[in-house]
Amino acid sequence: MDGLIILDKNNRPIIQTAFRTLPPSYALLHIDAFTSAYEKNGSAIDPVLYVDSSESSVCCHRSAGGLHILCPVRGDVDPLFVFSFLEVVVQILQEYLGDLSTASLKDSFDVVYQLLEEMLDEGYPLTTESNALRDIVIPPSLLNKILAATGVSGLSAATPAPFSSPIPWRKTGLRYNNNEIYFDIVEELEATVGRSGNVVASNVWGRVVCRSNLSGTPDLSFSLSNSKALHDYSFHPCVRLQKFLQTKQLSFVPPDGNFTLLTYQLPVPSPNPAAPPPLPIQLKSDVSLHEHGGAFEITVTARSSKMLENVRVELKLGDSATGVECTHTGSGGQSTGGGFGALSANGGSVRWAYDPQSKARTFFALYADN
Repeated sequence: MDGLIILDKNNRPIIQTAFRTLPPSYALLHIDAFTSAYEKNGSAIDPVLYVDSSESSVCCHRSAGGLHILCPVRGDVDPLFVFSFLEVVVQILQEYLGDLSTASLKDSFDVVYQLLEEMLDEGYPLTTESNALRDIVIPPSLLNKILAATGVSGLSAATPAPFSSPIPWRKTGLRYNNNEIYFDIVEELEATVGRSGNVVASNVWGRVVCRSNLSGTPDLSFSLSNSKALHDYSFHPCVRLQKFLQTKQLSFVPPDGNFTLLTYQLPVPSPNPAAPPPLPIQLKSDVSLHEHGGAFEITVTARSSKMLENVRVELKLGDSATGVECTHTGSGGQSTGGGFGALSANGGSVRWAYDPQSKARTFFALYADN
């Protein structure tokens, strides 16, 4: 990895690491390649872009908070390695800045530059644990900004001691008045549904998100009722993998603050393997296409006894769609696509809000394309 470049929503450079062994035009070539691809394809841009230059490089990129983070790469490098690093960069910036935006980056420009230099050193990830970084790069605060603006230096804090904990993800000497740790299980259901409403295939993608405020060096154990059901699981480095393989329990010394303990895939169980279980919402569709457009009729029915919130129905019509006329029947929900031409800028899509209290609702869309 040759460096990092952060662009704003208009693809203008905000900050970048130093490309010490490369010509000044190297970073600009990757910015131009990303900008050209973005203007041509929008959000459907490929995550890895080939850059036509004498260096034979590619540009891996990730978007977050309206910003675009580019990582030029040369040589034989696994793109997943690069994207894993970009994910860590986004998480660290969010921990330091909160709201990740152009304004927050410019307000804490010096802090962001220090973070980028500490996380990537001569093309290799160096310090990526937030607890270690906080001892090297002081997080921005309102008091620090006021002192810097007024030129007061005598009240600044002493230089922090080097990170010396034997556990890379946790500081030593942590103290809390109230010792507590929170676990949130977040799952996303992904399913393929036939036109008659039957579920063709389904999977659950989940993660266990934690917030730890514990003193000292706690050693925790986390038990799963059915660990054998987990597939493609991935743990935070704090989890003792060998012990999990032996006992199927997660034994770990948690980091301080927010972290993701576990990610996993959970195939949806079914009494009949040939027939996956029903979803909390039933979808039935009727599609008719013609030379310059088509018509869709989608019926949504809530069939779960549990409360459903923030349900949205979205139709992606493609970039060639030029206009759409939307209606709906039943009580409750409200159409957000009223009137011909009510298309979103994100790949030509139309959305409706669905109120589960109305039980059944039918949405109609008549669209035209080039």
